[in-house]
Amino acid sequence: MTDVVLVLNAGSSSIKFTLFDAAGDGPPLLLRGQIESLYTSPKFTAVDARGVDIGSRSWGEGTQLGHEGALTHLAEFLRTHGQGHHLVAVGHRVVHGGTDYSGAVRVTPQVIAALDKLTPLAPLHQPHNLAPLQILAKLRPEVPQVACFDTAFHRAQPEVAQAFALPAEITAKGVRRYGFHGLSYEYIASVLPQIDAQAAAGKTIVAHLGNGSSMCALVAGRSVASTMGFTAVDGLPMGTRCGNLDPGVILYLIDELGMDVRAVEDLIYKRSGLLGVSGVSSDMRTLLASDDERARLAIDLYCYRIGRELGSLAAAAQGVDALVFTAGIGEHAPLIRERVCRHAAWLGVAFDAAANKAGGPRISTPASRVAVWVMPTNEELMIARHTLLALAPGR
Repeated sequence: MTDVVLVLNAGSSSIKFTLFDAAGDGPPLLLRGQIESLYTSPKFTAVDARGVDIGSRSWGEGTQLGHEGALTHLAEFLRTHGQGHHLVAVGHRVVHGGTDYSGAVRVTPQVIAALDKLTPLAPLHQPHNLAPLQILAKLRPEVPQVACFDTAFHRAQPEVAQAFALPAEITAKGVRRYGFHGLSYEYIASVLPQIDAQAAAGKTIVAHLGNGSSMCALVAGRSVASTMGFTAVDGLPMGTRCGNLDPGVILYLIDELGMDVRAVEDLIYKRSGLLGVSGVSSDMRTLLASDDERARLAIDLYCYRIGRELGSLAAAAQGVDALVFTAGIGEHAPLIRERVCRHAAWLGVAFDAAANKAGGPRISTPASRVAVWVMPTNEELMIARHTLLALAPGR
């Protein structure tokens, strides 16, 4: 019987899952998949470690499977396709851990209640991240669950990097910069010593570029500054999120345009970013293939803002030895990497166009003062590692 750990990453209409061998080093991947379109036309897919399809199913248009139905189906799939596997724990990605959680934690009813109170800080993510914790507590109460937080890695930042210039009584209520995508940055920090030991021991800026985009400055593998702040809508423009915005704009939208709070929330989270600027799509692949001038403007703004934040993070780290691109756009959009690198020549980046076109992993020349890398991230592996560590004796 093989002990296994299940990792879940739940969104509003999908659940991604990964199964790891709990006894192996790494730990090794056994299978992965997702259940998408949970409330419209659910579809289940699963592949093994080699990428071979081992299970698929569609429920048809108009079916509302929901999170509970999806987890019930997943449990049955794992039972029938995982003979010889013993589920020892489930690890969950939870976007927000607030000020109380600086590391992974065993899930209890008290923990779930505390995390639910953080929902206003991550309204698009937190409720859906917590749904599987609550459902599995009823379906499989005997299986330990562990919550792993996207904010935890940034809790080590200097206090000044986490502070807003607000009255102390407001800061005391938890209004501060938290930073997100921490599981991704933590993974990059964990593997960077094998890729570039000098950068790992020095100053590295990581660009996690995807539908949700952010950047983080690492010094000796520790987060010292990040572009996302109080919520995951801050920082860079994203697929549908606006990124950094003058607070006065919010006041204008309310006072002059008559928008209420929910309308503003919908605007800045769901109708802005690449989608809002382009009017075409939130998908960078679609924008790169488009001849629409608005699509080009969205790309220009995205790259410009990355360049500005790169300079800001270099200042926060007091230098830069390496730049790392990761996540969907960072790993798979060579044109975006090229534009960012060419704009960063002032920092000492000497760009290697041929290496970039080939996908790296190094896309700077040997003589470049700043090494530039393309590195795949692996948040699921970090969750599995944290889950096993949280279950270790004495924890």
